[in-house]
Amino acid sequence: MIHQLTLSLPPELALDDDRFRDHVSQHLRLPTDEPIVVRKKRQSIDARNRQVRVQVDTDVFIGETPPPLIQYQKPQTDVSRAPQAIVVGAGPAGLFAALRLIELGIKPIVLERGSDVRARRRDLAAINKDHIVNPESNYCFGEGGAGTYSDGKLYTRSTKRGDVRRILEIFVAHGATEQILVDAHPHIGTNKLPNVVADLRESIRQAGGEVRFDTKVTDFIVEQNELKGVVLANGDALTGIGVILATGHSARDIFHLLHDRNVRIEAKPFAMGVRIEHQQQLIDRFQYHRPDRGDYLPAASYSLVTQTRFKGVDRGVFSFCMCPGGFIVPAATAPGELVVNGMSPSRRDSKFANSGLVVAITDADLKPYADEGPLAGLALQQDLERWACRIGSAGDPTLDQVAPAQCVADFVDGRVSASLLPTSYQPGLRSVDMYEVLPDHIAQPLQQGLRDFGRKMRGYLSNDGQIIGVESRTSSPVRIPRDRDTCEHVAVRRLFPCGEGAGYAGGIVSAAMDGERCAEELVKLYK
Repeated sequence: MIHQLTLSLPPELALDDDRFRDHVSQHLRLPTDEPIVVRKKRQSIDARNRQVRVQVDTDVFIGETPPPLIQYQKPQTDVSRAPQAIVVGAGPAGLFAALRLIELGIKPIVLERGSDVRARRRDLAAINKDHIVNPESNYCFGEGGAGTYSDGKLYTRSTKRGDVRRILEIFVAHGATEQILVDAHPHIGTNKLPNVVADLRESIRQAGGEVRFDTKVTDFIVEQNELKGVVLANGDALTGIGVILATGHSARDIFHLLHDRNVRIEAKPFAMGVRIEHQQQLIDRFQYHRPDRGDYLPAASYSLVTQTRFKGVDRGVFSFCMCPGGFIVPAATAPGELVVNGMSPSRRDSKFANSGLVVAITDADLKPYADEGPLAGLALQQDLERWACRIGSAGDPTLDQVAPAQCVADFVDGRVSASLLPTSYQPGLRSVDMYEVLPDHIAQPLQQGLRDFGRKMRGYLSNDGQIIGVESRTSSPVRIPRDRDTCEHVAVRRLFPCGEGAGYAGGIVSAAMDGERCAEELVKLYK
């Protein structure tokens, strides 16, 4: 017999597995010795009222064996002699595209400009400790892409683009915790993602696919509007039945290469701003309406959005990629640039909370870069990152990754902070007037937005928080246009723009789903 229950419980009952099982047994009035299996299907925290509740959907199996938790099985086929397709980029879009190609009988050759996850750690240490940026292997480039060293969030609204459950099951099959199948806002964490990513890579290789690291694509072989293959930095050429281009939002050289080769690209909306950091305890206190979150509740997150007006134009200001119990990290992809991003370990147990706080960029902001055409947004990004680096380092190239910062209330009131707060950002902070770092079209809406957010969250607008710049890589400012149905480039056959860098995803799960879809469409057309 199977009972399906929906329960609303206090955290100490819902989030303690033993107590939850006992509660379910009592709820069903079962004998204490009745053998049951309790399997949660979905779990979400409702903190809208002063008494926090946890909503749980669960199946209870009485006297019968439950079905397997996941249906997905790792590839068992051998595609080493099958026709090959090229996948450029080993982020979630590229890795999941490669796995799907294998399932469909195609050999993927995955080309990643950066290093594998183990070697990549050394490059990240060099950024944090020595302010040395390796332009090929960093927080954005390398095995797993930018998502490997992020919060590992797996929440997406893009259910129309693919099977979210399947993506989560693939992660579980490769080492992620089964809890991601249950939580309404699942995440894996930066400490666990590298092992998951490495296992995904091994599945590809064991099935006969290839994954090549430190392998940079420098040109495309295009003949009569058909993409025949790619050229590598060492001069080698690779061909295949198609190319899935999944290079991420920071591969500026790829956008320039496409533009130079007259492959159509377009400007797309994006946003830029700062990271804002508070003590996690402050966020917990506000969100959970209690002095601390106690032993059961996870580190609290938040989502904020407002509309501002600057020079007669409405601009959205919103939080982005909130990382509870996390860290701020340097995410530049070239020396002389400064970019900050956020990440969290699986336990989200840092004492800091951070979030992107960004402002929508408008066409008017891009007018000074009109000569750049569809690359105008890239030029604006790069100028801001270089300027932030110069201000943060005070012109000392050995301190390239010192970030400019200002306490929140001081920023809103126009005062340079006499001192800054402790921070999770390892390369260090420098107190500056952030109005000297940010252009008016970002600084002024950000000031207005902070005033509004301060009314919504007590303590948010105070010198108990600080803003750290710049958060400029929220999404790609470029879209590579493709056919809505086939995912193929609108003008170049056999080219399948994919994932976040191409403008068709906004996170790990949506990128993974897009990778699968591009693989399926490539095979339909050209196998």
